[in-house]
Amino acid sequence: MTSGAAAANLYYNQPLLAIIQRSFHAPGHATGLIPMLTQIGYAVGIFLLVPLGDLMERRRLILTMLVLTAIALAVAAVSLNLAWLLVASLAIGITTIVAQLIVPFAAQLAKPEERGKIVGMVMSGLLIGILLARTVSGFVGATLGWRAMYWLASGLMIVLALTLSRILPKSQPSLQIPYLHLIGSLFELMQQQPKLREASLAGAMSFGAFSAFWSTLVFLLAQPPYHYGSEVTGAFGLVGVVGAAVAPLVGRLADQGKPKLTVGLGLLITTLSFVVFWVFGSQLVGLIVGVILLDLGVQTTMVSNQAIIYSLPSEFHSRLNAVYITFYFMGGALGSFLGAYGWSHWQWHGVCGMALMMLGVGFTTFFKSHAKAQRR
Repeated sequence: MTSGAAAANLYYNQPLLAIIQRSFHAPGHATGLIPMLTQIGYAVGIFLLVPLGDLMERRRLILTMLVLTAIALAVAAVSLNLAWLLVASLAIGITTIVAQLIVPFAAQLAKPEERGKIVGMVMSGLLIGILLARTVSGFVGATLGWRAMYWLASGLMIVLALTLSRILPKSQPSLQIPYLHLIGSLFELMQQQPKLREASLAGAMSFGAFSAFWSTLVFLLAQPPYHYGSEVTGAFGLVGVVGAAVAPLVGRLADQGKPKLTVGLGLLITTLSFVVFWVFGSQLVGLIVGVILLDLGVQTTMVSNQAIIYSLPSEFHSRLNAVYITFYFMGGALGSFLGAYGWSHWQWHGVCGMALMMLGVGFTTFFKSHAKAQRR
């Protein structure tokens, strides 16, 4: 519940983009910078702040970040122009890292033989929170306006901080080293752990395709033959919950020693979703089937990759997660940019083409790592 509520802050903006565009009389490509900067900010926050989970008491760090996120959301709610909102979006991304503090915490508390299942359960909550964020923000944006969504999100973070201050267990930090040494160790881990590099690149490309779709769907649905508003765009998040619900099952498969195969399966399902979007994107049934496949594929890849990196030594878990999620959301930011670029030049086929290009890179990484494993 915590990881889902926290991660939702990154995605409230997507169904609201058309409304924000009209509110500030801004061009579509400029409004498209909102999700991109949010994801870049998240990657920065993950890289610079999540490693503190190995250095500080996690409960205190989680509560601090929830309060800072609430402040950033409130700043977004009172934005006077698009530039103000862009800066606030970057701040929201940097501060809303609680989900990635919770995931390694859960992995640390879990028994080794159940770690994949537990991570899958937490990640399922995270992705369901992401998908429902679009549903909620689409409805709130259509009825109360986009600013109301940011105010509601800010209040939710305060409520969550007060609740967790009572029920969250304390944890002892696993390291006592200077902060700069801690950040330097991230680069050492990238050099020393090929599994981490492979998982990070495959995850980044998968999430990039995911972001290309969700950051442009609102523009597709606003034009013929759909003519839908933000509430319908957000409702597609409910469709995606079907795919997100498989995370615990994927985690169990990963526990059985097959995470690399499920990474490949996830990339294949995600690719199939964009084939469906390309061919049947002008039909509502095609979009619904594609969204189910998209969220199923991305969730499968995500959980499998995290099962791989959490099989590495537990004293590195916060830093491993920091590296992985940094790459993941840099891929998401790139996907948001490429999706907006593809839309502005070639409309919906351009979005699908950009997503398929990113998935091609992900497949290259998968096949190379699979070939290495076979040679061993």
